[in-house]
Amino acid sequence: MDRRNASSSHGASRRWPENDSSVPSLRTCELYGPTSKWDQVGEGTFGEVFKARDTETNDLVALKKIRMRNEKEGFPITAIREIKLLRGMNHENIIDLREVVASQETKEEKGRGSVYIVFEFMDHDLMGLMDTAKMNFPVEMVKCFAKQLLSGLHYCHKRNIMHRDIKGANLLITSKGILKLGDFGLSRTFNDNDPNYKYTNRVVTLWYRPPELLLGATKYGPEVDNWGAGCIVAELLLQKPLFPGRDERDQMDKVFSLCGSPSEQRWPGVSSLPYFRHLNPEPQYPDRLRQHLRSLDSCASDMLCQLLALDPPKRMSAKAALDHDWFWKDPMPCKPERLAAFGYASSHEFITKKRRNERKANDTKRKEQGSAAQNGERPHQRQRSNDWRAP
Repeated sequence: MDRRNASSSHGASRRWPENDSSVPSLRTCELYGPTSKWDQVGEGTFGEVFKARDTETNDLVALKKIRMRNEKEGFPITAIREIKLLRGMNHENIIDLREVVASQETKEEKGRGSVYIVFEFMDHDLMGLMDTAKMNFPVEMVKCFAKQLLSGLHYCHKRNIMHRDIKGANLLITSKGILKLGDFGLSRTFNDNDPNYKYTNRVVTLWYRPPELLLGATKYGPEVDNWGAGCIVAELLLQKPLFPGRDERDQMDKVFSLCGSPSEQRWPGVSSLPYFRHLNPEPQYPDRLRQHLRSLDSCASDMLCQLLALDPPKRMSAKAALDHDWFWKDPMPCKPERLAAFGYASSHEFITKKRRNERKANDTKRKEQGSAAQNGERPHQRQRSNDWRAP
């Protein structure tokens, strides 16, 4: 199959018929077993994600619990938007929505039930997998992931959908190496015929947020996703994040110190963006991105420099990136199934972060015990010496 064909679809079954605009009654979440046996595998702004098994088909599924922050406002608009968008999509690189289910009313939920969006279960997310693999992927595997990411984005963009939160934790991967865009909670449609329509700029996780959003733009398009894709591919190749900012100010400094200071010459109209006046006039940074990427293949750095162009209209589209020379020279992208050969255990950011924190806590405890042993103390004596003071 020609991988440049980004409109190919997968054969996973759907519980909702295509183009069905009816609103089905919600089935009970008991079809996925008792909630006490679900395993939590994720947590985000809009809810928790659990792993469970369909009692009818024995398939593993992921259930995303919708967080009802303010019941007076009704069902969250982000969840409504995510369900609506995903019901209309069918592509091998887009997460498969199965159905929406509800739990029974409980005292714990103040007499209300919970609502869950049910997805196919994915064995990894890219952030968790990068942690498990210690960022050590061969170039052909990086190309495989990058091509699938761009294929999913191209499919979204040609359907006038912006994802608006491209990051490793939202790129889900099966054990057979198929990468799919997930978490469409911040996604929305855009209208090419109305360039003056305003959107919120409070989207996209900080490290992957494009410069126009950092500068407060409210008129933007799918280029925001292409910037995120560039950051992800660079991170996979460099084996470290490209712009790991601590806060919005530091994020701007990291972006502009590498990509060059924004100016009307390089980026027409940038001076009209709300936060442009808050930038320090000095120093004026040159564009050093290509130099920073000098350890990479020249084709790879060329594609990344185009995906990470400061001026959004000059930024390479997902469609153009799919046909870039980098994907058509050796080593060629490997087949997705190659991932299975590495035998990685299921890896999600939520779980790998939890493991890291546990390791840190254990390391700290061992250091304290080692220090106490060197001083001839038993571990509990140091605490007692702080609690019991001589009169």
